[in-house]
Amino acid sequence: MVCDDRGQATPVVAAVVVLAAIVALALARAGGVAVDGARARTAADAAALAGAAEGRAAAGALAAANDGTLVDYAELGTDVLVRVRVGSVTAQARARQEGGGSPGP
Repeated sequence: MVCDDRGQATPVVAAVVVLAAIVALALARAGGVAVDGARARTAADAAALAGAAEGRAAAGALAAANDGTLVDYAELGTDVLVRVRVGSVTAQARARQEGGGSPGP
């Protein structure tokens, strides 16, 4: 009986290619979530500042301008607390209105 090793590399190479594709897809998905997280934090910060200055409508507009959705808006004294969703990530931010008045409508 003669042992022939020809063709043995083909299944190994195929397995390595499949494994590399799985790893690449997982990294791409994780990268997308990380980008959505950064965008959600940016949109929440902008929405909170706009809400403290001009009210809920401005907060919603700034969230939308940053590709986000205003999920929650609360006025707590001179503070405005917002939650904004971008993709699958939700971020929260708080801003304080200067001068002690209440935010606009």
